[in-house]
Amino acid sequence: MDHGPAALHGPELNSNDAPIRDMTHNERQIFDYLLRPDDSYDEHGVYWADMPLARRVKFVSSYDAKETAKEVSSVWTMVKADPLSPLAYYFKNMVLPGAGLGLEGYVLFSIGNLTPLYTAAFPNCWKKPSKICNDNWISAVEYLEIIGIIVGQCLVGVLGDWLGRRWGLIQDATIMFIGLLMLTASWGVTQNGWVICYAWSLFFYGVGVGGEYPMTATSGMENAVGSGKVSTKEDRLHRGRKVTSAFLMQGWGQLANQAVLIILLLVFHHGSGNPKYSEVSAQWTFRISFALPAIGTLWLVYYRTFKMRSAGKQLAAAKKKSKVTGYDTQSLKLTFGYFGPRMIATAGAWFANDIFFYGNKLFQSNFIGIITHKGTSIMPGWLYNLINVGVSLCGYYLASFLIDNKLYGRKKMQTVGFLMDFILFVIPAFNYNYFTSPEHIKGFQAMYFLSSFFNQFGPNAVTFLVAAEVYPTPIRATAHGFSAAVGKLGALTAAVLYNYIDTQQKFYVVPWFGLAGVVLTVLFLPDTTGLDLKEQERRWQFIRAGREQDYHGVAVHPKHLSLWERFRGVGKHYNADLDYKQKIEEMRADWEMTRARHTAEKEGHMQDDDDDDDSLWSSDVSTYFERTGGTPRMLPKEKYPPGDESESPER
Repeated sequence: MDHGPAALHGPELNSNDAPIRDMTHNERQIFDYLLRPDDSYDEHGVYWADMPLARRVKFVSSYDAKETAKEVSSVWTMVKADPLSPLAYYFKNMVLPGAGLGLEGYVLFSIGNLTPLYTAAFPNCWKKPSKICNDNWISAVEYLEIIGIIVGQCLVGVLGDWLGRRWGLIQDATIMFIGLLMLTASWGVTQNGWVICYAWSLFFYGVGVGGEYPMTATSGMENAVGSGKVSTKEDRLHRGRKVTSAFLMQGWGQLANQAVLIILLLVFHHGSGNPKYSEVSAQWTFRISFALPAIGTLWLVYYRTFKMRSAGKQLAAAKKKSKVTGYDTQSLKLTFGYFGPRMIATAGAWFANDIFFYGNKLFQSNFIGIITHKGTSIMPGWLYNLINVGVSLCGYYLASFLIDNKLYGRKKMQTVGFLMDFILFVIPAFNYNYFTSPEHIKGFQAMYFLSSFFNQFGPNAVTFLVAAEVYPTPIRATAHGFSAAVGKLGALTAAVLYNYIDTQQKFYVVPWFGLAGVVLTVLFLPDTTGLDLKEQERRWQFIRAGREQDYHGVAVHPKHLSLWERFRGVGKHYNADLDYKQKIEEMRADWEMTRARHTAEKEGHMQDDDDDDDSLWSSDVSTYFERTGGTPRMLPKEKYPPGDESESPER
């Protein structure tokens, strides 16, 4: 829960806990409902992560089954009322939040798809060594795209925490729209001039793409949490699914791009996908393929400008609580101090993952060329890639369905995904000639497709989520942008390295990054599966006030800490019973401030506070606080830190 300003410091309880014992049955039920929701606590008030394994499995499985039945029933009710309403719901809650990433997936991964077409249609320029173009500029097409993404991730990550999520989202869509116009119209007096224009257009577009990562992750997550004081079941049970459902639009973008390219080539190449490919058909194919997403991106600019006015409400509430108007530099400094090892996990694991993911996508034509025996037609490679993307989409969706499961969740999913990628790449690496022979090529193909599946059903989905989730709201976009930028350095490493080594050597190099990802995940990544994000924000308020040791809630439960944090003793202050009493006293402080505010409003000394949530104070809660007004209370001298009278309700 998030109990407002009083939660910044937390109460100091004296030894008299009589009022807790003297609660009426109704009062106890109300406080348990607010503080111990039934999706995280059993009927005895035991947190799910504190239960013995067998009891935990039974509790989680039972509740998940009930939640699944409820969702299926809800969908069936929607279908009976309107057969298309579930699709409308999916479009509004999953497709629209991930539209930017869908467009990004369409354009970004089209570069790897288009390269074989360029090489076939413009061999004197694109086929290395080039006869009329500069080889460095041909390579720069891949480099500048990735560098643009890195710039966007860092820049928009900071701007998103400074100016707000909504402005970051609008800026991203605008940059991507202009970039698509540049790509569609790219040209030069010579073919080398066209390549240069094409490369810089990709850089500009990449800046917008880079900003999509921190903005989509943070806004999607914070919209799931809400800005009220009481956390929601949606946050606790489906926060990960909400974010990854937006992220998987990247996979649909890849699928759409490959399908569109196949159709366009057939249209402009006289209904045939076979060589020889004319320059005219190649020009029409790639230009129309970039013009189509430009239309969708222009609509996205409109939607984010006029339909997403509340995208930054959670950030605004956090800044108001911390009395920050601009960029929260104090939170940034504290984050690196307290959560530095988490940065190693989110940034380092993303780096390792992108060696796999972007290396796989940018140079997929090389790998698929082995399967297709490097024929002269580009169509078999495109069709195989269509299958590969379809397999990847299965991984995206399975990740979305299981990422919130308390028995599997984020950390296990990322660890298993990295481990499987390591295995699926290291086997063909040391048996390359065997698996690339005609009689065993199917085995090679299966391992390649499975590596795509486990990359999505693993580190690619999880890194996108946890890079925002494990950090506090005020600097969440900055931390996500930094982690993503380090990840794209992995993609840049792959882009540079792969130009200097052959396909077999790529299989020698890549697996070890999967193993490194396993180590970083196990050591430094906390498992936030099932953790109430409001509770994590509550812990952050204690840290920001310099009283980390006074926080006793589930955010420091060993289950939600990394191995490194547990080794350092971060979880030693966890105490479920003390935290329960502490939360009640924090609610009491809020209740008193609400009463004081209402009194001031009636006397005309104060304007109505939009953040004030009167629905929290039921008659039983108010009666309890009135009846136990004297004990046990937050000691007056400890209610606010010395020298911090500005936060007193009497101000």
